[in-house]
Amino acid sequence: MVDYQKLAALAVKAKERAYAPYSGFHVGAVLLCSNGVEYIGCNIESAAYPATICAERTALVKAVSEGARSFRAVAVAGGKPNANTDYCYPCGVCRQMLHEFAGDDFEVIIAKSETDYRVHKWEEILPHGFGPKDLQ
Repeated sequence: MVDYQKLAALAVKAKERAYAPYSGFHVGAVLLCSNGVEYIGCNIESAAYPATICAERTALVKAVSEGARSFRAVAVAGGKPNANTDYCYPCGVCRQMLHEFAGDDFEVIIAKSETDYRVHKWEEILPHGFGPKDLQ
């Protein structure tokens, strides 16, 4: 069972670690492995914009570099500090990277706060995605 509120709270907290001096848009993410291990990520901007990395990919890269390959859920929270922002969904690049590892039961928690969040099945986030199964 996934503790959605806990993951939402961790994603909101991870926003505080973001390095976003150019956009001012802070994003935090937490990736939950199938074995219960959590990997935290935040967005890290660069003056050379293409080198910027999103929070979801930061968490994914950390997890995969530690040997994780099976994931249960990701929680994402984003927005400008001290601003009333809407729900922050993963960008297309993050969706594609997560799709590489997302199973049929993978869930996405989109959080404004630890108590205000939405839960989606992966198919809702990336319908008809192209991934490893398409190359078999």
